[in-house]
Amino acid sequence: MSERDPIREAHRQWVAHGWPEAADGMALVTSVVRVQQLLSSRIEAVLRPLDLTFARYEVLRLLSFSSAGRMPMMRLGSLLQVHPASVTSAVDRLEKQGFVRRERGDGDRRVVLAEITDEGRAVVERATAGLNIEVFSSPGIGPDATATLTRLLGELRASAGDQVD
Repeated sequence: MSERDPIREAHRQWVAHGWPEAADGMALVTSVVRVQQLLSSRIEAVLRPLDLTFARYEVLRLLSFSSAGRMPMMRLGSLLQVHPASVTSAVDRLEKQGFVRRERGDGDRRVVLAEITDEGRAVVERATAGLNIEVFSSPGIGPDATATLTRLLGELRASAGDQVD
């Protein structure tokens, strides 16, 4: 007996149990969660050897993109759309690894800046090269489908309150 798609089977069960109006949404949500698991696995395979998580990678990449190589911790949290405690945790670990250092703002000593180090720049470049080759350049669907799916996911994000252009 061949294996069935468990999400398609769940959809069938939803309809059979009297929830047809929710079946498509359940299948969508379950599919997105499963795809997130699959992509996370591919990302981890690239980042784990560099002792990075995707959250720490994103912090390094943002800092490396900034013209000064540093930015306020609050700004990092805003750009990453995460709670300030998550940024603090990521920067704590990056600081221990020697990839980031903290500084106080020149104009306002209450402002804490995260600044990428030379070691941080080197590791984020290696990580980006690996992610570009192993994940981003070939996410698993073609370019047209990638653009369409990104647009559709943008609609979902916007309906949840994200700022989407």
